[in-house]
Amino acid sequence: MTMPGPSQIARIFMPPRSAMQSGKGRSQEWMLEFAPGERQDLDPLMGWAGSGDTRGQLRLRFATREEAVAYAEANGLPYEVEEPKPVRIKAKVYADNFRYGRTENWTH
Repeated sequence: MTMPGPSQIARIFMPPRSAMQSGKGRSQEWMLEFAPGERQDLDPLMGWAGSGDTRGQLRLRFATREEAVAYAEANGLPYEVEEPKPVRIKAKVYADNFRYGRTENWTH
């Protein structure tokens, strides 16, 4: 395995939940992925975009941030850690649909 070039820095981050995901499954794990090592070119025959950089396809999952950092350090990979953004959840109360003096219109 060749060592990454100066532009191939491993990125360690916690991926955000998808818009279709309401639960907490797979939302507490950390990922390690590499920045692109070379630009993509169009294949003259098929017209598909591609490159010879196979590290861009690699995504490793870890249970904790410390495990991901330990893996990068054990393999001599330069890395950057992106801390997760705080999630703000506004609690909704069903009873508020029927409260006295509400200003919103009834929608259903």
